[in-house]
Amino acid sequence: MDYNPMPTVLPAENFDIEADAGALRAAMKGFGTDEKAIIDMLTARSNAQRQKIKEHFLREYGRDLIDDLKSELEGRFEGVIVGLMLRPVEYLCKQLHKAMEGAGTNESTLVEILCTKSNDEMADIVSCYENMYDRPLVEHICSETSGHFRRLLTLIVTGVRDPAGTVDAEKAKELAQALYNAGEAKLGTDEEVFNRILAHSSFAQLRLIFEEYKQLSGQTIEQAIKHEMSGKLHDAMMAIVECVQSPPTFFAIRLFKAMDGIGTDDTTLIRIIVSRSEIDLGNIKQEFERLYNRTLYSAVKSETSGDYKRALCALLGGC
Repeated sequence: MDYNPMPTVLPAENFDIEADAGALRAAMKGFGTDEKAIIDMLTARSNAQRQKIKEHFLREYGRDLIDDLKSELEGRFEGVIVGLMLRPVEYLCKQLHKAMEGAGTNESTLVEILCTKSNDEMADIVSCYENMYDRPLVEHICSETSGHFRRLLTLIVTGVRDPAGTVDAEKAKELAQALYNAGEAKLGTDEEVFNRILAHSSFAQLRLIFEEYKQLSGQTIEQAIKHEMSGKLHDAMMAIVECVQSPPTFFAIRLFKAMDGIGTDDTTLIRIIVSRSEIDLGNIKQEFERLYNRTLYSAVKSETSGDYKRALCALLGGC
């Protein structure tokens, strides 16, 4: 599905670095903190503009803006604001590292970040991760995952996917047949074939393959994966399929699950809203309303509170 990405955060017009840096310094200087001033400014600037403010802040005041923000803010609100101040690739790398450090691994976060990226985006993440943590991302993933799930993530991280837009109609038919032969047409499942095709083909090519698969087998690729796969491998393959068909739908569903039931998965809520705000959060809002018959803004507003709520709602751009 081709779509027109609609960000909710755009570069501020008449951008004044000196004025912005001064306003942030004033918001944090002395007794108390002006949280509203911080929210109003940082949610209305693009990431590139925030980086310029951060650089000017260091030159002008000799202070690290992120360190100052951390010392003045706390909790989930701090998580939103610090996330906005990091470069997008740095933010995703921190999220990946957090998902793998300590006891246990948050495989769901790995799937969300890694299975939705193009080769170019993946290359940026790989390079940044090693610079930040002095450890190859693929090595860290291999130490925290196993089996066919590890193999799929490894293929994605090593950048084997064809360039964006690469399409071959005849090859799509061949690969659809290969998927059928590796799953429905045999006893058991050849996961390596599924891994290879889903990790190597461009998203545009996968769209064609999935169409051919339906023509060939009479069922959708989602149905086939549901029958043939389980656990985290199933989740990773479904993430790829959903992003091939509609990235906004994938993220809308993730947001709904983060807020559904008792308690809120604030880490996922923050990560998606912050990381997609300059990409397609407008599309995600539309899909959320279409799927759940309520606005994403109203859902977030009911699940959050205080400055944390105000910051997320500002990034959403209202109802």
